[in-house]
Amino acid sequence: MEDNHVLLEQNLLLEDNPVTQNQKVGAFDIIKQASTIFSKNFNFIIFIFLTSLPLFFFMVYYEIFLQTTLVNASNILKKRSDSYSYYRLIVTESISPAIPQKSTKDVLPEFVQLGLLYLVPRHLLELCTIIVTVDLASKIHAEERVITLKEMMDRPIYGAKVRGTFVTSLCVLFLSTCTLSGSIWLATTYFAYWRRSTFSVFFLGFYGPIFVALLTKHLEWSAVWNMSIIISVLEGTYGIEALLHSAYFSGGSEWRGLLLMLVFFVWGQGLRLASLYFGWYEGGMGIVAQVGLLLLGNVLKWVVCMLYFYDCKKRTLEKKVDVELGRAIKVVDNMPKDADTE
Repeated sequence: MEDNHVLLEQNLLLEDNPVTQNQKVGAFDIIKQASTIFSKNFNFIIFIFLTSLPLFFFMVYYEIFLQTTLVNASNILKKRSDSYSYYRLIVTESISPAIPQKSTKDVLPEFVQLGLLYLVPRHLLELCTIIVTVDLASKIHAEERVITLKEMMDRPIYGAKVRGTFVTSLCVLFLSTCTLSGSIWLATTYFAYWRRSTFSVFFLGFYGPIFVALLTKHLEWSAVWNMSIIISVLEGTYGIEALLHSAYFSGGSEWRGLLLMLVFFVWGQGLRLASLYFGWYEGGMGIVAQVGLLLLGNVLKWVVCMLYFYDCKKRTLEKKVDVELGRAIKVVDNMPKDADTE
């Protein structure tokens, strides 16, 4: 693994290819190159498919449970947002208040279960897939050749790397959950309490920009967090140190990172919204197709993150060399010139 990583870094600095030119590679150029790794390495697709089967079966169950819970919660929030009109109707029309018995307490245990499923089995299964994907994709990218299935199966994954990457992923999981929870809380608060109120436009103007800003920062930071996991897999740097290295390498590339994460965020949430709209969560092949496409996008995302990391690191090293070269030239220019010898 280390030999391939060194080889790839040498290629990045010496070869003339789309990821090594002086100009900054665009976000969609990185996605295009990641797609090329898929299209030219069918063995890679087969191997990732086989290793992702446990995650796939779990995700089918998880998505059905998640989307069913979201539908139930949405119905409860709608009833709560209509409660003001409901009680006004009771007063003005003197009708019997048949209050719905279903409340937030009915879905709270489901959200707790969802949280546990997300934090433990999904996190662990997804982490295993990430490590295998990044490790193999880096080898393919470094050697620029088709790798056989036998080579993939014989490729060792060391326990120290798994443990270290797990530590980094826990840091990322904590940071990601905190920021994403803030966005969800803002959207839920507005939808539950202010959507049907007299001041709905005012509260939309208040909550809306905050929600967009927080979600934007979450996506921007996600690029940094994901790069830290890539660094843990490829370079053996873990935890807070990996996050610091990631922030250093991604400096000046925040907009590219945001665009990359936005593409995959829209892909994942678009599939989920389609499933909710068409009722795929009720069972059948629809939910299977949705999960399959979701995992395909997830694998592509991590290949993209790997390429993004190499490009950011190359640009950072180039800047460092330019700065050191500039200092050396300045020192030479400032040296006193010897008088002409006789």
